[in-house]
Amino acid sequence: MSLVAAQSISPDHVFHHTMQRARGAGRLSTKQGDNVTRINRLYQDGCAKIRLPHTHSNALEAVLINTAGGLTGGDQMDWTADIADNGKAVLTTQACERIYRSLGGPATVRTTLNVGKNAHLDWLPQETILFASSQLDRRINIDLAAGASLTAVEAILLGRDAMGELALDAQLRDNWRVRRSGRLLHAEATRLDGTVAERAGLSLLAGKRAFATVLHVAPNADAGAIALARLREVLPTDGRIAASANGERLVVRALAQTGLALRRLIVPILAELSGAGTLPRLWHL
Repeated sequence: MSLVAAQSISPDHVFHHTMQRARGAGRLSTKQGDNVTRINRLYQDGCAKIRLPHTHSNALEAVLINTAGGLTGGDQMDWTADIADNGKAVLTTQACERIYRSLGGPATVRTTLNVGKNAHLDWLPQETILFASSQLDRRINIDLAAGASLTAVEAILLGRDAMGELALDAQLRDNWRVRRSGRLLHAEATRLDGTVAERAGLSLLAGKRAFATVLHVAPNADAGAIALARLREVLPTDGRIAASANGERLVVRALAQTGLALRRLIVPILAELSGAGTLPRLWHL
């Protein structure tokens, strides 16, 4: 029987396990012809995929997909879209984006949208679900050319309704920057640290688990006021949702106890403001 002497392992030979992270980047641009918006270029890498369903609209509809099934700490997603002059496009997601428990650091999502002259973009991703101990750092940069318009929504659900989750320690950093020909038009920053004051405060979440912001930028200030007048007819009167207009900007804020209740609040708003004239089938209740 032979004996093998044990050898000491120096620190230089210790292998450190690096956890696999999701990486994805998707980009598209459009072109205009015969009053129809069509795809011009499409790029997809990693877990980011883009699908183009057939519709009966003159607008181009694109569905953004994260094939990783969700995001956690250290994951990165990047989406970019360039809409041609006079074009119409609708960008949505295949399903709710899920942000899972982080073992260190946030998941990051970066979105860059450029809307050409006299074009319209509907940015309509489905809800983002924050799970317990999740962290999300999201940044949205949108540049509108002269005469361009925009309808954008971002909705957050704190845990899953069916499971009774509260996600009390979920963390969110959400920054929007919207510019018109490079001039800052709208800026907002949302921070959620999971404190009791944030979740229960009457001026914050007031105990609700779902919230959304809808931003509509009209081609001009007069059109913004007209859009607000139209919305008054579909807004509920119980205070769960409110809208205000300032020049060409129209901002809608909504709170609800569940994701389904939130969707019922914002779907009529989105349908009214959609430049395509209808919502994607994935948004239908």
